Amino acid sequence: MSTEATGKATLTVTSGLSTNAVIIRLEGELDVNSLPVLRERLQLVWDLSPKSFLVVDLSEVTFCDSMGMNELIEILHRCEERGTRLLLGGVQGVMARVLSITGLRHAFEVFERFDDAMRVTGAHPATGPQAGPREERGQ
Repeated sequence: MSTEATGKATLTVTSGLSTNAVIIRLEGELDVNSLPVLRERLQLVWDLSPKSFLVVDLSEVTFCDSMGMNELIEILHRCEERGTRLLLGGVQGVMARVLSITGLRHAFEVFERFDDAMRVTGAHPATGPQAGPREERGQ
């Protein structure tokens, strides 16, 4: 059953740190109902000293509405204010279509594979959320 039908968030957010990056992995639906879960995790990121990179793994996002896109734009603006490069990894399927349709693909640094985004940070991809994960699930 969709988030819209249940009114419950169906997004799992995990995060991890590498030497110079914060990694956020999203799994599920990025929509108005899941934003509180994402924002709560992001507040922990904003409370940290700025890192050079924020990598958001979108490979497991199954749905994204306009509010989800607005949140990604807000994340981009916040990163710019902090001097942090935002990298979107795993941009395929749903997210590739949404970014293309909205004309926002070129507003972000987009990588088809999460590992490619991690290589830009100089970190080995295995240092992603598996390295000390914290998980929040809104269901």
